[in-house]
Amino acid sequence: MPSDAPASRDNDSAPQSRSPSPAGSESLTLRALVSTKDAGVIIGKAGKNVAELREQTGVKAGVSKVIPGVHERVLTVTGSVEGVAKAYALIVSQLVSANPSSPVMSPTSSPTTAIRLLISHNLMGSVIGRSGLKIKAIQDSSGARMVASKDMLPQSTERIVEVQGSSESIGRAIEEIGRCLLEDWERGVGTVLFHPGAGEERSGRRTHPTSRRSNGDVRRSSPSPGSPSSPPTNLRTQNISIPSDMVGCIIGRNGTKITEIRRLSGSKISIAKEPHDETGERMFTIVGTPEANEKALFLLYNQLESEKERRVGRDQQQQEELQD
Repeated sequence: MPSDAPASRDNDSAPQSRSPSPAGSESLTLRALVSTKDAGVIIGKAGKNVAELREQTGVKAGVSKVIPGVHERVLTVTGSVEGVAKAYALIVSQLVSANPSSPVMSPTSSPTTAIRLLISHNLMGSVIGRSGLKIKAIQDSSGARMVASKDMLPQSTERIVEVQGSSESIGRAIEEIGRCLLEDWERGVGTVLFHPGAGEERSGRRTHPTSRRSNGDVRRSSPSPGSPSSPPTNLRTQNISIPSDMVGCIIGRNGTKITEIRRLSGSKISIAKEPHDETGERMFTIVGTPEANEKALFLLYNQLESEKERRVGRDQQQQEELQD
């Protein structure tokens, strides 16, 4: 597929941490993870397909740029709930037509395929619902099947929700999902967006703005002797949920890890003493400048990823010892 296909400006210039509905209650931004091959189909020759999609649905749509060696790209669609749902239904239909052998064919129904939506970890409860009732209702009403991943994607606070079915049923499911996301959009504030290849050059790129920020902040936070200290005026408060069994690894022995994250980021971080709902997750409240909060989120989720890898390695070692 052509590597010079137009990419979404929204995707490249957007901040790393944002609400899924930054423009208010009428506008929805919904991202999906697509293969490089499928991205080429979505864009079309010289951008023809994506231009037609925008014209037919009234949405803004684009695909992230190609990263050498990375085989996935991010599709971003922004518009009304109905427009976004219609756009995804048309995209799925395009992909089915372009890959007739890849969908699972059912003898009694339309061809079925799947789309992998990127949903903020903090908004998963809005989609799944208490005891899974909401996701079951969406599946029943749309005819699509939905599978929510348990883990967050690397260096992000997003998870995948795979929606499987015909283009019509996927469109219906996405409309329902979109309404859930808009109802609770405030919970998505502070989402650290996933970028394919984030573990490589992306992670380096994302840390540079925060290092520049620390130099710029010295001027404000170190007033001349005798002058009153004036804190930054652009402070933001962000809440994230952390699984209870992971809280200890973030705090560290005698609080060493969380103290280091506070020091490196410049944000104030407080931790709820009790779980905030039936999921058993604890709420972390981060207060600081947008740049400082971004750094804090990056460090928190790096720590989570390291702990997950450590636990996986430990479990594998225990299994090997049992087999011996």
